[in-house]
Amino acid sequence: MAEADLEMTARIAGAFAEVDAADWLRLAGEGDPFLDQRFLALLESSGSVGAGTGWQPLPLLVDRGDRAISALPAYLKFHSQGEYVFDHGWADAWERAGGQYYPKLQVSVPFSPVVGRRLLGEFDPALAVAETVVQSNGLSSAHVTFCTEAEADAGARRGWIPRIGLQFHWHNRGYGSFEDFLAALSSRKRKAIRKERERACQGLKIVTKRGAEIQSADMDAMWGFYQDTGSRKWGRPYLTEAFFAGLVEAMGDAVLLFLATRDGAPIAGALNFVGKDTLYGRYWGCVEDVPFLHFELSYHRAIEWAIDHGLSTVQAGAQGEHKLARGYEPVITHSLHYIPDRGFREAVRDAVNREMAAVHQELDWARAALPFRQSGSP
Repeated sequence: MAEADLEMTARIAGAFAEVDAADWLRLAGEGDPFLDQRFLALLESSGSVGAGTGWQPLPLLVDRGDRAISALPAYLKFHSQGEYVFDHGWADAWERAGGQYYPKLQVSVPFSPVVGRRLLGEFDPALAVAETVVQSNGLSSAHVTFCTEAEADAGARRGWIPRIGLQFHWHNRGYGSFEDFLAALSSRKRKAIRKERERACQGLKIVTKRGAEIQSADMDAMWGFYQDTGSRKWGRPYLTEAFFAGLVEAMGDAVLLFLATRDGAPIAGALNFVGKDTLYGRYWGCVEDVPFLHFELSYHRAIEWAIDHGLSTVQAGAQGEHKLARGYEPVITHSLHYIPDRGFREAVRDAVNREMAAVHQELDWARAALPFRQSGSP
């Protein structure tokens, strides 16, 4: 019997720690720390997701015969927090009309607006199982966020609503050093970055640690920085102290930390994850307000490290037009949304289509504001 003729069946696990490691690794591959089963399992064991958080792990797999062909990093969501593709307005509209928006099916990496694969393995079986879960359980919708463009195209062909957003990523144009990168900028921008780097580091020592070099005291400090930032941004931090405590043991050299110390005491830090070809800047915080230190630890150091280690891209998180002046370029991000109710679906589709025009307008503005020098200019 040909493989295409074999029966397909779906599996739902109660936790990522319960998923067969060989199946997950074969479908997710290596190189994306956010799809690493150890990362997803740490979110569970640390209590960052699970009971009481509004994120109920629901990893989905599709088998053809006895072989897994698709997988989804999926969650049953009871709110819309920690996603960075905002649908609160959709939820309000649906509930005003008498519907129940939550729970919904969310295919994403919790608390991480990083672009990457979400439909692991074959696209159509992955999308089909998400549709089945929604329909069989009377859910309002399914959402696949920060997926690839190819995945978005596959979903659109099945009738899912594609949605776009804007982020700012840095791209390595074959630079041999940070100075080579600066040479690609206009004279005014080069001077501005050199001055802000100098000011940011005055009286401070900046240290870089990776994997086993990171001590528990370093992560304790980073947890404190994260708490301060999280409390101001979200009301309460999403990740737990246990997540930070277990991160290096779970992820090893995928963890990269930039720390600023004054007189030996850490005052600020930026936590990054190292992928196969991308550096992901994730969390920043401080206990002392130092001008330009955020830019130094979160953006300039990330670029410098990526150049030194031959990485092609830095993803520095959601939003942030201030990244433009520091050489981060606008990129379109993609998401997919499945809504069974026809009336609600078409209302959302209309809203997304109107939103798309605004995103493209912002993209044009951002491209025009890039700091790179024109041919023949100093």
